[in-house]
Amino acid sequence: MTAVVVDDDRSMAEMIAEVLVARGFEARAVDSGAAALAAIEAATPDLVVSDVRMQPMGGIEVLRRVRAAHPEIIFILMTAFGTLESAIEAVREGAYDYVSKPFKMEELLLVVDRALESRRIAEENRDLRGALREQQGISEIVGRSAAMLAVFKAIARAADSMGSVLVLGETGTGKELVARSIHMHGPRRARPFLAINCAALPENLLESELFGHETGAFTGAVARKAGLFEQADGGTVFLDELGELPLALQSKLLRTLQSGEVRLVGGSATLKVDVRLIGASNRDLRHLVAEGAFREDLWFRLNTMIIQVPALREHMEDLPLLAERFLRAAAERSGKDVQGISREALAVLNRHDWPGNVRELEHALDHAVSFARQALIVPEDLPEAMSAPRSSRLMSLEELERQHILYVLKSVQGSRQHAADVLGIDRKTLYRKLLRFGMAQGDEKDA
Repeated sequence: MTAVVVDDDRSMAEMIAEVLVARGFEARAVDSGAAALAAIEAATPDLVVSDVRMQPMGGIEVLRRVRAAHPEIIFILMTAFGTLESAIEAVREGAYDYVSKPFKMEELLLVVDRALESRRIAEENRDLRGALREQQGISEIVGRSAAMLAVFKAIARAADSMGSVLVLGETGTGKELVARSIHMHGPRRARPFLAINCAALPENLLESELFGHETGAFTGAVARKAGLFEQADGGTVFLDELGELPLALQSKLLRTLQSGEVRLVGGSATLKVDVRLIGASNRDLRHLVAEGAFREDLWFRLNTMIIQVPALREHMEDLPLLAERFLRAAAERSGKDVQGISREALAVLNRHDWPGNVRELEHALDHAVSFARQALIVPEDLPEAMSAPRSSRLMSLEELERQHILYVLKSVQGSRQHAADVLGIDRKTLYRKLLRFGMAQGDEKDA
């Protein structure tokens, strides 16, 4: 097997090439896109490993040119700047996989091994029509972790599929954003995306919302109503909390998915619709099937394409990036000049368990911006339950002392002299402690 490794960091390219050589490859390291194209043309390799961000020719452009002439070459991209847009572009341009720096060599070799094993069954080439346009909702999903890159790639693959998709994950993880991203990057982007929460309505109203009703179908049905499936014809219907859908409506939904037809409540005729279904649930549907609360045939119909959205605690390395995005959005909405998050506040965010996931983080930053009195968010700006000491968690004496000082300062409206008196220490001792904990701002005389 032969390989070309391209990275404008020559030492990185050579190190990866050496690892591939040890794996049995004949590998050549180059440090530019142009050099990579020349090496590939000179001797068509089995594998290309390329950095994304290079000047003047980046990895995506190298990939595009190589795929046009040599679609059989396995192409793996690597970058320190992982985004949903670049992941989607990489997959749709034909890259086998996409790894985020820094990575362990074992991780890269695992990707290479998988690529070689699946070479004979590689995905068919897609007809690409240019770079992705900026779409509503797509910029809301951010992350550089391996867990989120896996979600990005799953969205990219689901976008061009015509089948139903099931998005699973805890409450607040962003399942609807994933669904919107699939819709906005697929061929149905110009048609409606309509969403409904299956747990928010009683069964009779939910049936009417989904399938519509005829005039006189029930008390209050004074006019014909088009349901979501009819309204979204040609587009996408997103059913959130799918596990809460009553069994009778599960049966009706299954018939619609199988036949492409809906029957309005109180009507006898059927209406032909062309709708893609994306469902979401924070419950394990397989357990619901075992309990008899979810139809097995509907589960089999939906589980052909599943995207698992990780809980925030499973990709905490993305928290600073998410927090910065939510901070900017909240500051813009409020018109306040809040420009960043202090290290102390970020430490509080990193210690939190995040049972409400990304949605809870967004609300926490909204709260912090509302209470902020300076350009940086400090722990006192965060929701009190988040920044106050928690007796249920074991802490070091130093951490306990730091949190108690924060609590006292907040209680005395930031007066260092008053806080020193409450703590039973002199003002200079308090100032030295604040310096040690990285919480001092301004001169000691400000106390």
